Amino acid sequence: MEISHNPSRHLQYLRQSLSQNSKPISYFLAAGCPLSVEMENEEDWPLIPDIKSLSLWVNNELIKNKSYGQLLKELKIAEKDHENIEHVLSFIRGLLEVAKGGSVRGLTEKQLQELDELVCEKIGKKVDVPLPESETPYHKLAKWISSIERKMPIEIFTTNYDLLIEQALDSLEVPYFDGFVGSRRPFFDLKAIENNLIPLHWSRLWKVHGSINWYREKIKERTKVYRSTEIKNEVSRLIYPSHLKYDESRKMPYIALIDQLNRFIREKSSFLILSGYSFGDSHINNTIINALKANSTAMVLGLMHGTYDDDSKNPRYPQAYELAQIQHNLNIWTFDKAIIGTNLGAWKPSEAGEEVDQNIKDFIEPLESDETDTLGCKLIKLGDFSKFTEFLKRTMGDREEGQDEK
Repeated sequence: MEISHNPSRHLQYLRQSLSQNSKPISYFLAAGCPLSVEMENEEDWPLIPDIKSLSLWVNNELIKNKSYGQLLKELKIAEKDHENIEHVLSFIRGLLEVAKGGSVRGLTEKQLQELDELVCEKIGKKVDVPLPESETPYHKLAKWISSIERKMPIEIFTTNYDLLIEQALDSLEVPYFDGFVGSRRPFFDLKAIENNLIPLHWSRLWKVHGSINWYREKIKERTKVYRSTEIKNEVSRLIYPSHLKYDESRKMPYIALIDQLNRFIREKSSFLILSGYSFGDSHINNTIINALKANSTAMVLGLMHGTYDDDSKNPRYPQAYELAQIQHNLNIWTFDKAIIGTNLGAWKPSEAGEEVDQNIKDFIEPLESDETDTLGCKLIKLGDFSKFTEFLKRTMGDREEGQDEK
């Protein structure tokens, strides 16, 4: 029997879940989110490029650097992807581990250290951009966060090391805690995170892969992490856009923030929504799945950009699909299909003449070949971060008094 999923029913369930002020709710923003920000001038888009485009830009910027040229040769020999800057940084840091006091693959420890800092500097230069003052998806999310008084604070996890979400929260005066305290040179406060010693009305912002304004310095033989209000190039940036995170995860603050993701999902009836995430990080995937296995009341919803298959008719997000088809409380929504409760099916209304609220109906689109067939398959494009935050905007004020006082 062919399985299908009713789009209006699941959108209504999503809206209801988001309106409950005592439900633990969190958003996970990944690399695809900045692509949804529209620019006044089309040639300025994207605001921040995707990983491949960022990687090619960094490669081009460093094309005349002899050490980087040697690194690219060694990447090719090692069959590593030079068009993924995360793999490049992983490779550099892996070589650093074995180059102490000497050299490896034709590169000295000093050269590798300089390359690490140089690549991070270039990344910072490219992603340190102002958020447009117009109502961007980030502003819509910030408005939703501040729209109702909540018994449980909103938590935002992100693998992005840009400052877009901070700009949106700051511009709308939404208070938040990102793990750092202090004013002159804010330092990482592990105790506040682990013991949840944070005002309830403050949202939480957890930057799992670090940030372009986090720095690490050695002071009196002790390594310290701090956050700056300005971007600096003369000190070591604390960003972890690499697959070496497994080896480096005993270093703060990465392990503390991964633990926070694990703790959140293990809360009773927790609800985590993933946007712009392609399930390419095995450490994060394992954290999510292990926590879901330990807590059957939790739910993780992955909103994926694009259709289930790519233009070549191959699965667009195979890792996500594989996990969702064995883990009942991980649901995956693509534009045309969804995996809900491990069941794959197309978006398709189950009843003719079904009454649907206009704020729900506006997010159910027909397939191009389905313009006149109201019973045919539909599209739900919440995998577009802009569409999803518009959905959030429509939910403001929908909460019925006392609906979640249970």
